[in-house]
This record gives sequence, C-alpha cells and structure tokens, in this order.
Amino acid sequence: MDHLSVGDFLLLATSALLAGGINAVAGGGTLLTFPALIAAGFSPVTANVTNTVALVPGYLGGIAGYRNELDGQRRRVTQLLPFAFAGSLLGAVILLTTSDRIFKFLVPILVLVAAVLLLLQPVLQRRLATLHPETGEAITSDHDVASRIGVFLAAIYGGYFGGVLGVILLAVLGITLSDHLQKLNALKSVLQFSINIVAVVIFALWGPVQWWIVLLMAPLSLIGGWVGARVARQLKPSVLRGAIGVYGVGCAVVLAITLH
Repeated sequence: MDHLSVGDFLLLATSALLAGGINAVAGGGTLLTFPALIAAGFSPVTANVTNTVALVPGYLGGIAGYRNELDGQRRRVTQLLPFAFAGSLLGAVILLTTSDRIFKFLVPILVLVAAVLLLLQPVLQRRLATLHPETGEAITSDHDVASRIGVFLAAIYGGYFGGVLGVILLAVLGITLSDHLQKLNALKSVLQFSINIVAVVIFALWGPVQWWIVLLMAPLSLIGGWVGARVARQLKPSVLRGAIGVYGVGCAVVLAITLH
C-alpha cells in the first residue's frame, strides 16, 4: 500500500492519539489502532507488526509513573525478564514464520479474547486484591516457578499479538506473587515494555513494518499517553474500559466476517 486517503490518514492519526491516552487510563489501545490499520487497507500481519512498533513508546510513561513502586523489586525484575524476553521472541518468530491464513483465522479470536479480558479487568483486579492483601509478603519458590512460566506464556501471546497484554500480565502476577497490587502493576509495566521491545526488534529486522505509518502514529501515541496520564484522575476508567471492550467485541465480529 503506497498511500493513504485523507480519511485513512485521519483515522490512523486519531486512533493513535486515543490509544496512547487509553493505554494510560484503562489499557486496550490496540483495540483501536489495529482495526484502524486493517480498515486503512493493511494486511493483518502488517497491521499487527506496525501497530506494535508504533505504540511501544507510550509504555515508557507507565514505567516512569510507577518508579516509586518499583523500588525493592530488582530481584523480581531480574528473575522474570529472561522469561519475558524468551516468550516474546518465540511469539514474534511464530508470527513471522507461520502463514497469513493462520493469523487471519486467529485475529478475530484474539481480538475477542482481548476485549473480554478488558471488560473483566475490574473483576480480575478485585479478585487479585482479595487474594493479596495490601501488605507485601515474601514470595515462595513455588510462586517463583509459577510466575516465570506464566510470564513466559503471556510473553508468547505478547510477541504474537499483544492486545490487552497488560491485563494478562497483571492477572498472572497477581495469581503467582503476593504483594500490593500497585507494586504488581509497576512490575507489569516493566515486563510489558520489555516484551514489546523484543517484538519491535524482531519486527524491525524481519517484519513488514510500515515505517512511514510508525512515524505518523508513534509521536501521537506518545502525546496521547502523556495527556492520558495527566487527565486520568478526572475520567472514569470503568466507562472508558466498557466502551473500548464493547467496541473490541464488535471489531472481532467484523474481522471474523471480512477476513474469512
């Protein structure tokens, strides 16, 4: 695809700006940008790799915002990063080495799962808060093993598709580690950024990344993330999350019809 119409340009620019803010407030920005790239005429694999590269700058804001909660978590980070890297590498390789037909088949399912997980995020967070009281607890070796396996599996998903990866990671960490939910959210931000960075490197070297689209969307997603972080306290994430989740379900239905 060599050019965009004015409508396509505005669609991609608006979706990138909104996605940055949505990721800062509730998560799920991919459910806007990925369908927008499909609507603009890109193939599913091209849309996926371009979307991953374009949105990765926005995750840095989450890490910066949680720098205080990351204090004392160096051991966890060093334990889990190798599994995050390995899983992301495997997921990205699977994406680039399997046929487009398989990805086209899986895309509506992945979008639907991502949308449902986003809608269930408050339930998961309440459940995790019940499982893990506000006071931190020392993690056991069994938790260590489970967290490494869980992060590895989540990273495979992240390298392959990545929609609502943050929700999946937070669920994995909340089930396998005992600590304050905000500290787990901070750890999730580091892992999510790391998983996406690995995928970006792989896609940059061997994937069909549309760099001119990245140049359009990446700065806007970064601006959106900055704005979203500043206004997050004034918005109701539950309303935004619900709207994006319902939108994602609709996208999954449309993609199921148009890609098959």
